[in-house]
Amino acid sequence: MSDTIERIKCLIIGSGPAGYTAAIYAARANMKPVLYQGMQPGGQLTTTNEVENWPGNPEGITGPEMMIGLQAQAERFGTDVRDGWATKVDFSGGVHRVWINDQIELHCESVIISTGASAKYLGLSSEQHYLQMGGGVSACAVCDGFFYRNQEVVIVGAGDSACEEAHYLSKLCKKVTMLVRSEKFRASKIMEERVRKTENITILMNHDTVEVLGDGQVVTGVRALNKTTAETFDIEATGFFVAIGHKPNTDIFKDFLNLDETGYIIGIPGTSKTNVEGVFVAGDAADHVYRQAITAAGTGCMAALDAERYLAAKE
Repeated sequence: MSDTIERIKCLIIGSGPAGYTAAIYAARANMKPVLYQGMQPGGQLTTTNEVENWPGNPEGITGPEMMIGLQAQAERFGTDVRDGWATKVDFSGGVHRVWINDQIELHCESVIISTGASAKYLGLSSEQHYLQMGGGVSACAVCDGFFYRNQEVVIVGAGDSACEEAHYLSKLCKKVTMLVRSEKFRASKIMEERVRKTENITILMNHDTVEVLGDGQVVTGVRALNKTTAETFDIEATGFFVAIGHKPNTDIFKDFLNLDETGYIIGIPGTSKTNVEGVFVAGDAADHVYRQAITAAGTGCMAALDAERYLAAKE
């Protein structure tokens, strides 16, 4: 294996806004960053049709266009962007070892983790169809709610995040129907009371989603099942929001980094540092609160600056 080992000054794992922003800053600081794009090059934004809240694009921009621009900017300053994903790490020694596709072994002076988090979906074929079409399925009300202003939407979920997103949508949409799959909320009492008191939120407890309805291009409704009566019925809606949680893509780090119960990396507050010196985290792999492109980019900047200072201190 020794003849296949590559030594890298700054490795960036992941290619969303956090990873590419870290790469831009690291490259400009002459850290010679190598970025592996991961399983989903460009991250979650590549599945987003329109991005209207990214500063500097007054007319909006598509998610794929935005990521192509960020990649080009990172490469302009010398980032080595590569296909592949990290499959194993060993942060137990002085050198941070990372394996790519179970074949390439990297020895890294510093590592920036920007592997993100994946939204959980119900797994319905109709849900996945309209998600891929960009025609009405979303896992982020803050990102996409604006497109459904003055329209009727459905949201699935029972926790604090679902309640927050339902309440957010209620300010934009004419009507929000909330499908709760069990007989009670998992949310805190204060969040449950907030949605119950909101006039244009209709809450249907003990209901499942059977199918996302549409014309093949865009969503037109949701077929729901009343689990108490076994009755199915259709709800008119132009948007279907899924708020059943996210799974951070951090499994390969669990033996070395501090993770919370959900799997988010626990960093040192006010920094991008992890519990392992020379290993930094940016973006949704550590953020279960905001989960926005702009906040991910900000932490990408932080991670590159922290890594630069770490490397400078070692010289």
